[in-house]
Amino acid sequence: MSHPRATSPATVEAVRLLAGQVRLARVQRRMTVAELAERVGVSVPTIRKVESGDPTVAIGTAFEAATIVGVVLFDGDPTRRVLEAGRVRDQLALLPQLVRPMRPYNDDF
Repeated sequence: MSHPRATSPATVEAVRLLAGQVRLARVQRRMTVAELAERVGVSVPTIRKVESGDPTVAIGTAFEAATIVGVVLFDGDPTRRVLEAGRVRDQLALLPQLVRPMRPYNDDF
């Protein structure tokens, strides 16, 4: 039996926001849950989980559903998204590839 993972309040809030945006956009486009599920390539219960804010749904599935119904992810301008992705890659290139935990130090002299 697996134990449920604790989800931070900020994560719950963000997932619920995305869930509401997906549902609103789907209804505004007069798309059924079944139609969205088919377009995303998942089951109807999975789309219901996306729209109810279930944090266990794969992020790719939730993002694909959002994109299909027209929810803007990150920035609506594709050029800005590319620039931001490049900025993140540049910063990651400057950081070490492997992160080691800090060793405790003794400052008692």
